[in-house]
Amino acid sequence: MTHYLEFEKPLAEIEGKAEELRALARSSEEMDVEKEAAALDKKAADILKDLYKGLTPWRKCQVARHPERPHCKDYIEALFTEYTPLAGDRNFADDHAVMGGLARFNGQPVVVIGQEKGHDTTSRIARNFGMARPEGYRKAIRLMDIADRFGLPVIALVDTPGAYPGKGAEERGQSEAIARSTEKCLNLKVPMISVIIGEGGSGGAVAFASANKIAMLEHSVYSVISPEGCASILWKDAEKMREAAEALRLTAQDLHKLGVIDQIIPEPLGGAQRDADAAITAVGKAIQAMLTPLLKQEPAQVLQDRRKKFLDMGSKGLAA
Repeated sequence: MTHYLEFEKPLAEIEGKAEELRALARSSEEMDVEKEAAALDKKAADILKDLYKGLTPWRKCQVARHPERPHCKDYIEALFTEYTPLAGDRNFADDHAVMGGLARFNGQPVVVIGQEKGHDTTSRIARNFGMARPEGYRKAIRLMDIADRFGLPVIALVDTPGAYPGKGAEERGQSEAIARSTEKCLNLKVPMISVIIGEGGSGGAVAFASANKIAMLEHSVYSVISPEGCASILWKDAEKMREAAEALRLTAQDLHKLGVIDQIIPEPLGGAQRDADAAITAVGKAIQAMLTPLLKQEPAQVLQDRRKKFLDMGSKGLAA
């Protein structure tokens, strides 16, 4: 059953009617409704195009959080071969919100890491909805250490509402773990590519996205805080999340203009959830295009370019 977002209700109505007609036709061989159903399909396609033509920042947040959007696990299974997951931070525990390991990307040995939200109630609880605890960031650091030691490029897939803010996480040094993960990204001597495939929330995302090249899917978001959290702080009213989303400039289009990200990856009409295979293929092509020139650089140049990128960040938007 398709999950429709709040602003997609007109589309749900038309597509629902088309499906009802076809269900009736299946139950009665004498009924021919294909012409009527095809007309409804065309109307639905027009509505879909209109809805996604100029999405507001808040609507982009909703699309980025869509439960049927492909997640980290889907990308790893589709784009990487010989994937060997590595577990644990060798200190406290294995955090299932973070997955990663050794793999091959188009034949190239790499280390892949990412945040996984889960697809149903059971997996979402097991994955803590993609919100990593300190041991998750320390697992990522361990994987990046392996990558540095063996000269393997790092590919990070970012999709998290933010780091887990629970009491236990704070007791085990959440902020320190995030800072160390960010530091490790910045000090890698191997190429690192990050793709924000859904939500890029706060320091929990930055800890995986301080890379040589950063790309975002067209309807993903990347921000220092969620619109709801921002609205609660600034206006003491979480219902002002639409205004907050506008102010935060969290869309891929805004961040590309500001020079925070390097590339926007187009999504299928209606978002990645409407054609997961096409979205995953587009991400794979973008990763390859970004990785190829980086593999030709010397380690010192890779490190220097990454540091310069972050030191210069924001100057593009200020100059404009």
